[in-house]
Amino acid sequence: MTDRPEPQRPPTGPSDHGPELAGRIGAKAARKLRARRDADRGVWFGLGMMGLIGWSVAVPTLLGAALGMWLDKAHPGGRHWTLALLVAGLVIGCANAWHWVAKEGRAIQEEQHHDDP
Repeated sequence: MTDRPEPQRPPTGPSDHGPELAGRIGAKAARKLRARRDADRGVWFGLGMMGLIGWSVAVPTLLGAALGMWLDKAHPGGRHWTLALLVAGLVIGCANAWHWVAKEGRAIQEEQHHDDP
């Protein structure tokens, strides 16, 4: 009879791991199910987002240029509105694109934060 401590046995059942393991497994399973559900969203979603961002820059830029050309024809004089409104449209379009990208980034971060225990 020695006073040597008994070696601890490794956990063998689910009750030995506790609720934190179950939570991690549940989060991973939910993430896998969502990835399978949104599998077709990958490439096409990315291309669609690039198109949306492109159009959100192009449309205000072209509208600014068109309005500037109309103003230059309607009110000839020393001021040239085409370049000024083209730049203004470009700035508005870039701000719009920044808004979309930031919104998607926040949604992705929120989803990741929600998934992680």
